[in-house]
Amino acid sequence: MRFCIYTRVVDVERQGDAWQVMAVGSDGKRRPAGFVIPDFVEEHELVQYLEDLFHESASPTNGDVRRLD
Repeated sequence: MRFCIYTRVVDVERQGDAWQVMAVGSDGKRRPAGFVIPDFVEEHELVQYLEDLFHESASPTNGDVRRLD
């Protein structure tokens, strides 16, 4: 799943019981995102979790948190 978090793009994948989060650069390259999503967070809760985690990054001009695919 791909998410846009206030202009930052990340891929989130479930691997076993854990979430793997990769930042996607403007060149399309992926690297570790530098934050963890706890394993108890369900897929339908991801947008809300990411909003709660990054709400301090919000501004009137940089959008919101949304799933891209």
